[in-house]
Amino acid sequence: MADVLVTRAFYPTSMARLAGQHTLHRLDEATDRAAFLQEVGPRIEAVIGSAGVDAALIQALPNLRLIACVAVGYDNIDVAAATARRIIVTNTPDVLTDSVADLGLALILATERRIVAADAFVRRGDWLRGAFPFTRHLRGLTLGILGLGRIGLAIAARAEAFGMRVEYSNRRQRTDVAYPYHVDALSLAHASDVMLLTIPGGAETRHAVTDEVLRALGPQGTLINIARGSVVDEAALVRCLLDGSLGAAALDVFDREPDMPRELFALDQVVLTPHVGSATHATREAMGDLAVQNVLAGLGGQPALTPVAESAGLPPR
Repeated sequence: MADVLVTRAFYPTSMARLAGQHTLHRLDEATDRAAFLQEVGPRIEAVIGSAGVDAALIQALPNLRLIACVAVGYDNIDVAAATARRIIVTNTPDVLTDSVADLGLALILATERRIVAADAFVRRGDWLRGAFPFTRHLRGLTLGILGLGRIGLAIAARAEAFGMRVEYSNRRQRTDVAYPYHVDALSLAHASDVMLLTIPGGAETRHAVTDEVLRALGPQGTLINIARGSVVDEAALVRCLLDGSLGAAALDVFDREPDMPRELFALDQVVLTPHVGSATHATREAMGDLAVQNVLAGLGGQPALTPVAESAGLPPR
Protein backbone atom coordinates (compact mmCIF):
# COMPACT_ATOMS: atom_id res chain seq x y z
CA MET A 1 0.00 0.00 0.00
CA ALA A 2 1.18 3.50 -0.84
CA ASP A 3 0.56 6.73 1.07
CA VAL A 4 -1.83 9.21 -0.55
CA LEU A 5 -2.45 12.80 0.55
CA VAL A 6 -6.06 14.04 0.38
CA THR A 7 -6.23 17.83 0.02
CA ARG A 8 -10.03 17.96 0.22
CA ALA A 9 -12.66 15.28 0.76
CA PHE A 10 -14.38 14.04 -2.41
CA TYR A 11 -17.27 11.67 -3.11
CA PRO A 12 -17.53 9.19 -0.20
CA THR A 13 -17.75 5.97 -2.21
CA SER A 14 -14.79 7.02 -4.34
CA MET A 15 -12.74 7.85 -1.24
CA ALA A 16 -13.68 4.53 0.32
CA ARG A 17 -12.54 2.69 -2.80
CA LEU A 18 -9.14 4.36 -2.66
CA ALA A 19 -8.86 3.85 1.11
CA GLY A 20 -9.37 0.13 0.56
CA GLN A 21 -6.20 -0.05 -1.49
CA HIS A 22 -3.91 2.67 -0.13
CA THR A 23 -3.37 4.68 3.07
CA LEU A 24 -5.06 8.09 3.01
CA HIS A 25 -3.73 11.09 4.93
CA ARG A 26 -6.20 13.97 5.34
CA LEU A 27 -4.42 17.29 4.87
CA ASP A 28 -7.81 19.01 5.00
CA GLU A 29 -8.27 17.78 8.59
CA ALA A 30 -4.78 18.64 9.86
CA THR A 31 -4.75 21.19 12.68
CA ASP A 32 -1.04 21.87 12.25
CA ARG A 33 -0.32 21.69 8.53
CA ALA A 34 3.46 22.13 8.83
CA ALA A 35 3.85 19.43 11.48
CA PHE A 36 1.53 17.11 9.57
CA LEU A 37 3.53 17.46 6.34
CA GLN A 38 6.82 17.04 8.18
CA GLU A 39 5.57 13.73 9.51
CA VAL A 40 3.85 12.22 6.46
CA GLY A 41 5.36 14.24 3.59
CA PRO A 42 8.33 11.95 2.85
CA ARG A 43 5.97 8.96 2.46
CA ILE A 44 3.44 10.54 0.12
CA GLU A 45 3.45 9.21 -3.45
CA ALA A 46 0.18 10.72 -4.74
CA VAL A 47 -2.05 13.69 -4.00
CA ILE A 48 -5.79 13.70 -4.67
CA GLY A 49 -8.52 16.33 -4.19
CA SER A 50 -9.81 19.60 -5.58
CA ALA A 51 -7.89 21.99 -3.32
CA GLY A 52 -4.82 23.87 -4.52
CA VAL A 53 -1.40 22.27 -4.79
CA ASP A 54 1.30 24.94 -4.87
CA ALA A 55 5.06 24.72 -5.27
CA ALA A 56 5.59 24.71 -1.50
CA LEU A 57 3.38 21.66 -1.04
CA ILE A 58 5.07 19.88 -3.93
CA GLN A 59 8.46 20.62 -2.37
CA ALA A 60 7.28 19.13 0.92
CA LEU A 61 6.57 15.80 -0.82
CA PRO A 62 9.94 14.51 -2.07
CA ASN A 63 8.56 11.18 -3.33
CA LEU A 64 5.46 12.54 -5.03
CA ARG A 65 4.64 10.84 -8.34
CA LEU A 66 1.16 12.01 -9.28
CA ILE A 67 -1.38 14.76 -8.51
CA ALA A 68 -5.00 13.81 -9.25
CA CYS A 69 -7.24 16.88 -9.41
CA VAL A 70 -10.91 16.08 -8.78
CA ALA A 71 -12.06 18.77 -11.23
CA VAL A 72 -11.67 19.66 -14.87
CA GLY A 73 -10.03 23.01 -14.13
CA TYR A 74 -6.55 22.75 -12.62
CA ASP A 75 -5.44 26.38 -12.46
CA ASN A 76 -4.98 25.97 -8.67
CA ILE A 77 -2.17 23.46 -9.24
CA ASP A 78 1.38 24.61 -9.92
CA VAL A 79 1.78 22.46 -13.00
CA ALA A 80 5.17 23.99 -13.84
CA ALA A 81 6.57 22.94 -10.45
CA ALA A 82 5.12 19.47 -10.92
CA THR A 83 6.42 19.08 -14.46
CA ALA A 84 9.89 20.19 -13.40
CA ARG A 85 10.00 17.12 -11.17
CA ARG A 86 8.27 14.92 -13.76
CA ILE A 87 5.20 14.60 -11.54
CA ILE A 88 2.10 13.73 -13.57
CA VAL A 89 -0.99 15.91 -13.09
CA THR A 90 -4.43 14.59 -14.01
CA ASN A 91 -7.92 16.08 -14.06
CA THR A 92 -11.47 14.85 -14.66
CA PRO A 93 -12.69 16.03 -18.08
CA ASP A 94 -15.86 14.89 -19.86
CA VAL A 95 -17.61 13.35 -16.85
CA LEU A 96 -18.90 16.74 -15.64
CA THR A 97 -19.77 18.25 -19.03
CA ASP A 98 -23.50 17.60 -18.92
CA SER A 99 -24.14 18.72 -15.36
CA VAL A 100 -22.21 21.97 -15.83
CA ALA A 101 -23.93 22.61 -19.15
CA ASP A 102 -27.32 21.99 -17.51
CA LEU A 103 -26.53 24.61 -14.88
CA GLY A 104 -25.39 27.06 -17.54
CA LEU A 105 -28.70 26.76 -19.36
CA ALA A 106 -30.60 26.92 -16.06
CA LEU A 107 -28.86 30.19 -15.18
CA ILE A 108 -29.72 31.65 -18.57
CA LEU A 109 -33.38 30.80 -17.96
CA ALA A 110 -33.23 32.05 -14.37
CA THR A 111 -31.95 35.47 -15.42
CA GLU A 112 -33.95 35.99 -18.60
CA ARG A 113 -37.25 34.83 -17.06
CA ARG A 114 -36.27 36.31 -13.64
CA ILE A 115 -37.29 33.10 -11.90
CA VAL A 116 -35.60 33.87 -8.57
CA ALA A 117 -37.07 37.39 -8.45
CA ALA A 118 -40.50 36.03 -9.38
CA ASP A 119 -40.32 33.48 -6.58
CA ALA A 120 -39.47 36.23 -4.08
CA PHE A 121 -42.29 38.37 -5.51
CA VAL A 122 -44.83 35.65 -4.70
CA ARG A 123 -43.40 34.91 -1.25
CA ARG A 124 -43.53 38.59 -0.24
CA GLY A 125 -47.19 38.74 -1.13
CA ASP A 126 -46.56 41.28 -3.90
CA TRP A 127 -48.71 39.32 -6.38
CA LEU A 128 -51.75 40.32 -4.35
CA ARG A 129 -51.05 43.93 -5.28
CA GLY A 130 -50.24 43.52 -8.96
CA ALA A 131 -48.61 41.50 -11.72
CA PHE A 132 -44.92 40.64 -12.00
CA PRO A 133 -43.10 42.60 -14.75
CA PHE A 134 -42.73 41.05 -18.17
CA THR A 135 -39.43 39.35 -19.06
CA ARG A 136 -37.98 38.05 -22.35
CA HIS A 137 -37.90 34.57 -23.80
CA LEU A 138 -34.80 32.89 -25.21
CA ARG A 139 -35.85 32.38 -28.81
CA GLY A 140 -34.11 34.90 -31.02
CA LEU A 141 -31.52 35.99 -28.45
CA THR A 142 -27.83 35.72 -29.28
CA LEU A 143 -25.76 33.64 -26.86
CA GLY A 144 -22.07 34.49 -26.97
CA ILE A 145 -19.91 31.72 -25.51
CA LEU A 146 -16.44 32.71 -24.39
CA GLY A 147 -14.56 29.40 -24.51
CA LEU A 148 -16.10 26.84 -26.87
CA GLY A 149 -14.67 23.63 -25.43
CA ARG A 150 -16.53 20.52 -24.28
CA ILE A 151 -18.83 22.40 -21.92
CA GLY A 152 -19.30 25.32 -24.29
CA LEU A 153 -20.38 22.98 -27.08
CA ALA A 154 -22.83 21.20 -24.76
CA ILE A 155 -24.36 24.54 -23.77
CA ALA A 156 -24.54 25.62 -27.42
CA ALA A 157 -26.58 22.51 -28.27
CA ARG A 158 -28.97 23.20 -25.39
CA ALA A 159 -29.28 26.87 -26.30
CA GLU A 160 -30.06 26.06 -29.93
CA ALA A 161 -32.90 23.82 -28.75
CA PHE A 162 -34.39 26.95 -27.13
CA GLY A 163 -34.05 28.90 -30.35
CA MET A 164 -31.00 30.95 -29.41
CA ARG A 165 -28.39 32.02 -31.96
CA VAL A 166 -24.89 30.95 -30.89
CA GLU A 167 -21.65 32.85 -31.50
CA TYR A 168 -18.31 32.33 -29.80
CA SER A 169 -14.77 33.42 -29.08
CA ASN A 170 -11.84 31.06 -28.48
CA ARG A 171 -8.08 31.16 -28.44
CA ARG A 172 -8.36 29.65 -31.92
CA GLN A 173 -11.24 29.43 -34.35
CA ARG A 174 -12.75 25.95 -34.52
CA THR A 175 -13.05 24.23 -37.89
CA ASP A 176 -15.75 21.81 -36.76
CA VAL A 177 -18.54 24.32 -36.04
CA ALA A 178 -20.38 26.87 -38.16
CA TYR A 179 -21.07 29.36 -35.36
CA PRO A 180 -19.85 32.91 -36.06
CA TYR A 181 -16.40 33.46 -34.54
CA HIS A 182 -15.11 36.57 -32.73
CA VAL A 183 -11.45 37.33 -32.22
CA ASP A 184 -11.86 38.57 -28.66
CA ALA A 185 -14.26 38.99 -25.73
CA LEU A 186 -15.03 42.61 -26.60
CA SER A 187 -16.22 41.78 -30.09
CA LEU A 188 -18.30 38.90 -28.71
CA ALA A 189 -19.88 41.12 -26.07
CA HIS A 190 -20.99 43.66 -28.69
CA ALA A 191 -22.77 40.85 -30.59
CA SER A 192 -24.38 39.12 -27.60
CA ASP A 193 -27.60 39.41 -25.66
CA VAL A 194 -26.31 36.82 -23.20
CA MET A 195 -22.60 36.18 -22.72
CA LEU A 196 -21.63 32.91 -21.04
CA LEU A 197 -18.13 32.16 -19.79
CA THR A 198 -16.55 28.71 -19.92
CA ILE A 199 -12.88 29.62 -20.34
CA PRO A 200 -10.29 28.10 -17.98
CA GLY A 201 -8.91 30.10 -15.08
CA GLY A 202 -5.28 31.06 -14.55
CA ALA A 203 -2.96 33.99 -15.15
CA GLU A 204 -3.64 34.14 -18.91
CA THR A 205 -7.38 34.64 -18.50
CA ARG A 206 -7.47 36.73 -15.31
CA HIS A 207 -9.93 39.60 -15.79
CA ALA A 208 -10.51 38.62 -19.41
CA VAL A 209 -13.94 40.18 -18.91
CA THR A 210 -13.11 43.81 -18.24
CA ASP A 211 -15.19 46.90 -17.54
CA GLU A 212 -15.10 47.65 -21.27
CA VAL A 213 -16.42 44.17 -22.12
CA LEU A 214 -19.23 44.45 -19.56
CA ARG A 215 -20.30 47.86 -20.89
CA ALA A 216 -20.23 46.48 -24.43
CA LEU A 217 -22.64 43.76 -23.33
CA GLY A 218 -24.86 46.63 -22.27
CA PRO A 219 -27.93 47.55 -20.19
CA GLN A 220 -29.99 44.82 -21.85
CA GLY A 221 -27.19 42.26 -21.65
CA THR A 222 -26.70 39.34 -19.30
CA LEU A 223 -23.44 37.82 -18.07
CA ILE A 224 -23.35 34.14 -17.02
CA ASN A 225 -20.17 32.88 -15.33
CA ILE A 226 -19.73 29.14 -14.77
CA ALA A 227 -15.98 29.24 -15.49
CA ARG A 228 -13.76 30.69 -12.77
CA GLY A 229 -14.33 33.82 -10.72
CA SER A 230 -10.91 35.14 -11.69
CA VAL A 231 -11.87 35.59 -15.36
CA VAL A 232 -14.15 38.53 -14.50
CA ASP A 233 -13.08 41.88 -13.06
CA GLU A 234 -15.45 41.58 -10.08
CA ALA A 235 -15.16 45.22 -9.03
CA ALA A 236 -16.09 46.31 -12.56
CA LEU A 237 -18.98 43.84 -12.58
CA VAL A 238 -20.42 45.31 -9.39
CA ARG A 239 -20.05 48.86 -10.76
CA CYS A 240 -21.77 48.00 -14.02
CA LEU A 241 -24.66 46.24 -12.32
CA LEU A 242 -25.15 49.10 -9.87
CA ASP A 243 -25.08 51.88 -12.47
CA GLY A 244 -27.15 49.95 -15.02
CA SER A 245 -24.40 49.58 -17.62
CA LEU A 246 -24.99 45.80 -17.44
CA GLY A 247 -28.51 44.44 -17.26
CA ALA A 248 -28.18 41.20 -15.31
CA ALA A 249 -25.80 38.46 -14.21
CA ALA A 250 -25.82 34.89 -12.96
CA LEU A 251 -22.71 33.75 -11.13
CA ASP A 252 -21.76 30.28 -9.97
CA VAL A 253 -18.11 31.18 -9.31
CA PHE A 254 -16.34 34.05 -7.55
CA ASP A 255 -12.82 35.39 -7.37
CA ARG A 256 -12.33 34.67 -3.65
CA GLU A 257 -15.12 32.19 -3.02
CA PRO A 258 -16.89 31.58 -0.75
CA ASP A 259 -16.42 35.32 -0.14
CA MET A 260 -18.12 37.55 -2.66
CA PRO A 261 -19.05 41.22 -3.07
CA ARG A 262 -21.84 41.95 -0.61
CA GLU A 263 -23.31 44.53 -2.98
CA LEU A 264 -24.59 41.66 -5.13
CA PHE A 265 -26.94 40.41 -2.41
CA ALA A 266 -29.43 43.24 -2.81
CA LEU A 267 -29.65 43.08 -6.61
CA ASP A 268 -32.67 41.12 -7.81
CA GLN A 269 -31.33 41.05 -11.38
CA VAL A 270 -28.45 38.88 -10.14
CA VAL A 271 -28.66 35.13 -9.52
CA LEU A 272 -26.03 33.63 -7.20
CA THR A 273 -25.19 29.95 -6.76
CA PRO A 274 -22.40 28.42 -4.62
CA HIS A 275 -20.17 26.80 -7.29
CA VAL A 276 -22.53 23.89 -7.93
CA GLY A 277 -21.92 23.31 -11.64
CA SER A 278 -20.83 19.70 -11.14
CA ALA A 279 -22.65 19.16 -7.83
CA THR A 280 -24.89 16.23 -8.66
CA HIS A 281 -24.45 12.81 -7.07
CA ALA A 282 -23.80 11.06 -10.37
CA THR A 283 -21.28 13.63 -11.58
CA ARG A 284 -19.33 13.96 -8.34
CA GLU A 285 -19.14 10.16 -8.06
CA ALA A 286 -17.91 9.91 -11.65
CA MET A 287 -15.32 12.63 -10.99
CA GLY A 288 -14.14 10.90 -7.82
CA ASP A 289 -13.96 7.52 -9.53
CA LEU A 290 -11.95 8.91 -12.45
CA ALA A 291 -9.50 10.63 -10.09
CA VAL A 292 -9.11 7.38 -8.12
CA GLN A 293 -8.50 5.45 -11.35
CA ASN A 294 -5.74 7.92 -12.21
CA VAL A 295 -4.12 7.41 -8.78
CA LEU A 296 -4.37 3.63 -9.00
CA ALA A 297 -2.90 3.63 -12.50
CA GLY A 298 -0.05 5.95 -11.54
CA LEU A 299 0.85 4.04 -8.38
CA GLY A 300 0.64 0.80 -10.31
CA GLY A 301 3.16 1.97 -12.88
CA GLN A 302 0.53 2.38 -15.61
CA PRO A 303 -0.18 5.46 -17.74
CA ALA A 304 -2.68 7.89 -16.23
CA LEU A 305 -6.10 7.89 -17.86
CA THR A 306 -6.54 11.65 -18.15
CA PRO A 307 -3.25 13.54 -17.83
CA VAL A 308 -3.43 17.29 -18.40
CA ALA A 309 -1.80 18.66 -21.52
CA GLU A 310 1.38 19.68 -19.69
CA SER A 311 1.87 16.11 -18.44
CA ALA A 312 1.37 14.46 -21.81
CA GLY A 313 4.32 12.24 -22.61
CA LEU A 314 5.61 11.98 -19.04
CA PRO A 315 6.20 8.30 -18.25
CA PRO A 316 4.77 6.71 -15.08
CA ARG A 317 7.25 6.72 -12.22
